[in-house]
Amino acid sequence: MFNAWKQEKATAALVDAANALSNKLAEAKSHFLESHAAFTTFWAATYLAQGQNLYGMIDWTPREVSRFVSKTQTKIAALRKTREYDSSDGLSVWLHTARAVSEPRIVSDVCDIWRQIVNAGPNAESMAVDLLQDAGLPVDLDVRAPKGFGTKE
Repeated sequence: MFNAWKQEKATAALVDAANALSNKLAEAKSHFLESHAAFTTFWAATYLAQGQNLYGMIDWTPREVSRFVSKTQTKIAALRKTREYDSSDGLSVWLHTARAVSEPRIVSDVCDIWRQIVNAGPNAESMAVDLLQDAGLPVDLDVRAPKGFGTKE
């Protein structure tokens, strides 16, 4: 009984966090949303360069998703500790996406987050290009939602 309650509390926290990010992006000024979008693209390219396609995470094994969530939480904490908030915010979009793979109750909020990211303003693309070039990563601006999280899937 206690374990079920504890699990429900943890799930409710995930739902609240995804909903909070969705609402934050919906109410944000354009430059804030564009920064999120640019860093989301940056992190996708970073992981792809390491052989991990974030856009296909819905097809990962539960173990791969769990490992990604754990490592990403650690990486976000480290980025925030060094005050790299924009970068950690972009990575947090991928964290919520990975959580949604294993928790269906947050899928609608994550789809809404991706709708906003994909439709970010005109500066998101140029910011992403700058980030990718600075990191020496290939510039591929295929801005889209990951498989299973698009608005028309």
